[in-house]
Amino acid sequence: CRKYDIQHLTYASSHAVYGAGFQKAMSEDDSANHPQRLDAATQRACELMAHSYSHLFNLPTTGLRFFSVYGPWGRPDSVLFSFARKILEGKPIQIYNDGRNSRDYTYITDLVEATLRASDSPAEPNPVWLVEAPHQGSSSAPWRVLNIGNSLPVAIDDLIATLEESLGKKAIKEFITGQILEKSQSCADVTALQRITAFKPATPLKVGIDEFVTWFRHYYQL
Repeated sequence: CRKYDIQHLTYASSHAVYGAGFQKAMSEDDSANHPQRLDAATQRACELMAHSYSHLFNLPTTGLRFFSVYGPWGRPDSVLFSFARKILEGKPIQIYNDGRNSRDYTYITDLVEATLRASDSPAEPNPVWLVEAPHQGSSSAPWRVLNIGNSLPVAIDDLIATLEESLGKKAIKEFITGQILEKSQSCADVTALQRITAFKPATPLKVGIDEFVTWFRHYYQL
């Protein structure tokens, strides 16, 4: 970016940087200094290195904190792929915490739209940023982080029910106990995203799951 005079670097981060303990929508102004997973720690480190570059070289950077992205062409190791395949194969799916864990699921087309809009709006220094009371999501340098999420947590049990309806087949559920390695709830505060891009992800879960199932069946010939 320095060599080729790039005007704005936009990169992927994750809501996992927030760590656990949230009982409200996660805001960019919340602390992100206690991630619980190693990959989340490296994502947070990426944000901090981007800040250093923004400060040292006046390079505008925007880190996008994705919230549980799903849809066609998604990650084969994701929970949606695993659940869909096991339901169709008649295999049990493992569920922690009685299915009450919830996540903010973001449909891929919403993510793409938000990413393009954020990329077209380069980060700028926050003119009222103060060292004494620093805003966590912006800086005196041209740096910022933005949440991208649907702002609507969905319980795992509800996700499974929606998937069952789209697949036309009931899941075999295996409720298990044990250590919960990730937070039980995630929800994005997208106030900053809306202000900067005039856009808010809003694809209903049922619509997104239907699109995913159509693609999943065709791609894997199931």
